[in-house]
Amino acid sequence: MKSVKRLFLIIFLVYLLPTFASAGLWAIKERPARWSDARWSSAGILPGAGTSEDAAIYVFSAMTGGLKGAVASHAWIVTKAKGAKTYTRYDKVGWGSPIRKNHRPADAYWYSNAPQLVASVKGAKAELLIPKIEGAIAAYPYAEPGGYTIWPGPNSNTFVAYVLRTVPELGAVLPPHAVGRDYLPDGEFVHLDDDWRDLHVTLRGLVGFSAGLRSGFEVHFLGLVAGLDFPRPGIKVPAVGRIGI
Repeated sequence: MKSVKRLFLIIFLVYLLPTFASAGLWAIKERPARWSDARWSSAGILPGAGTSEDAAIYVFSAMTGGLKGAVASHAWIVTKAKGAKTYTRYDKVGWGSPIRKNHRPADAYWYSNAPQLVASVKGAKAELLIPKIEGAIAAYPYAEPGGYTIWPGPNSNTFVAYVLRTVPELGAVLPPHAVGRDYLPDGEFVHLDDDWRDLHVTLRGLVGFSAGLRSGFEVHFLGLVAGLDFPRPGIKVPAVGRIGI
């Protein structure tokens, strides 16, 4: 009985307390009441695509809207081929055809929330990785209408996390509030990245862990992620994000 009580205490302190705190702050924050009132324009993070001939890849994440915005974010991928004058943005959404291309500016606000740059790759390396990214997007198994479930997945973060695992050379991990990122396609229970640098174990994205040179050590519970970041020293806090040390 004592062990069970300790387990519940740990779950409360590690997962539920930060979530409740984040929800409380979100409740008093001024935000758009409706989708149509939100800001969706460029946040001015990226330079003009034509200002550089170099290929580039960017991974963005921004907190979403509504009640889920208290604990969850939305991720997307942006690419620019060598010499291209425009960016190409890829998202997964919950309506119509799920995989969207260029339905928003590359670095746009999401429900009025400014995006966070999760990772960027430029130059020759980006030029080599863009075809791999495009191949991973084409192979994503939940790309048809109806292939979206807000929780535990597959959702927008499941899509981006799938691409990041398929192209581990990007060296990117989505933030802890990217709910749905740990959902593995096709009911997969264990996944070892191709470069052997990250191991993922999960039960339908509901409970499991990730460990490796990219993820550090993470434990996810009901879509909430807590852990330690070793590559960039810090802690990962559910609903809050990564806090550097």
